[in-house]
Amino acid sequence: MAKTIQFRGSNYYLPPRSISILPDCKTVVFNTQNIASQHNSRNFKQSKNANNHKWEVFTEPIPTTKELPPSKKIPAELYSMLKDTTDYGWYTTSVELGPEDLPKKNEISPVLRIMSLGHSLLAFVNGEYIGPNHGSHEDKGFEFQKPVSFKVGVNQIAILGSLVGLPDSGAYMEHRYAGPKTITILGLNSGTIGLTLNGWGHQVDLYGEKHSIFTEEGSKKVQWKEVKGHGPPLSWYNTNFETPEGKGPVAIKMDGMGKGMIWINGESVGRHWLSYLSPLGKPTQSEYHIPRAFFNAKSKNNLLVILEEEAASPEKVVILNVNRDTVCSYITENHPPNVNSWASKDQKLTPIVDNLGPQASLKCPHHKTIIAVDFASYGDPLGFCGEFIMGKCHAPASKKIVEQHCLGKESCSVPLNKASFTNGHDDCPDVMKTLAIQVQCGGTKKPSSR
Repeated sequence: MAKTIQFRGSNYYLPPRSISILPDCKTVVFNTQNIASQHNSRNFKQSKNANNHKWEVFTEPIPTTKELPPSKKIPAELYSMLKDTTDYGWYTTSVELGPEDLPKKNEISPVLRIMSLGHSLLAFVNGEYIGPNHGSHEDKGFEFQKPVSFKVGVNQIAILGSLVGLPDSGAYMEHRYAGPKTITILGLNSGTIGLTLNGWGHQVDLYGEKHSIFTEEGSKKVQWKEVKGHGPPLSWYNTNFETPEGKGPVAIKMDGMGKGMIWINGESVGRHWLSYLSPLGKPTQSEYHIPRAFFNAKSKNNLLVILEEEAASPEKVVILNVNRDTVCSYITENHPPNVNSWASKDQKLTPIVDNLGPQASLKCPHHKTIIAVDFASYGDPLGFCGEFIMGKCHAPASKKIVEQHCLGKESCSVPLNKASFTNGHDDCPDVMKTLAIQVQCGGTKKPSSR
């Protein structure tokens, strides 16, 4: 916790877990917790040019033991099988069931149980999707258990195992394993059937990956259909779009999608996984950066391909222009002056600025100017850049003072001066004062010629 400590007869405020630097053993010029730096908040705006999408879909074929006959007695370990060439690997086997094996009542179904070492899987029986499951960052292994309507005769079982990266830390990384470990069918009249030693076929890559259907040439190798509503699980979607206007950063927002991968003109943007929710019940990420180098330089036409593991619709996917025109600063009265406020000569510190004290500094990017003050509060404001809110203590003059210092300028500094903000009337004298500022940048100020 924060402490006020005595050092050589003077009191110094020391925030928790911080270090203060006193070059002359009496003047604080820097503290590791109280750094007066500006922050930016990303703003997303839908591109005017890049969102006239006409989506098409191709559904990944589900293999059987006819295409992938058993090659090993047990399912192969997934890391070793894939060798970092792809995230995906197929496992196939078959089991023959007679009428005496299946439950007599229609409302009772046998259960397919898969104990997996990670990271996720999709299960199919006789070409029909049964369901997904996955582990977590802390516990990669998981149990898949779903009721299945088996038929009399030969039943084809296909498991798509997938990874979301390789081990990157900790001991014995060479002993980390992934993929299905034990597979059983529960709830049959004849008892439990173990399939782990049943003989398994294997395939690295999906059909779409093998044929590079995420590229312009590869996309011509399969038959695409017009998207109508939600597509089936394990489907590929493609559309064409114009290069977004401007020269700034670009992102793709994947609303409506679940888990899979994204390509632009054959270049991988990366994995998306919106169905994996944070403790707040929201996706940890829904916007994904697209390097402008991925866009076609000669032609404005670009190919977007999405692999989607879950039943989903791409209709809500949008291309966004991104800017950082929301600029913020957050300082307290315990912040030391800017480290550049001092000069050292003959082992003595001398101030080189007129207003020696904490200052909120703001600077717009790309020669833009400050066009609006969205938020300003001297008191005890809460939140962070883009989400500031008033606290219980607030100086009404805050916004006007910041506007006087900053409007129309490319950069500005606002001194945290108590007399200026309170005009001699401090309604909350016992509160340690904080100044939070959020401004909007816009327009372009031409740099002066020299």
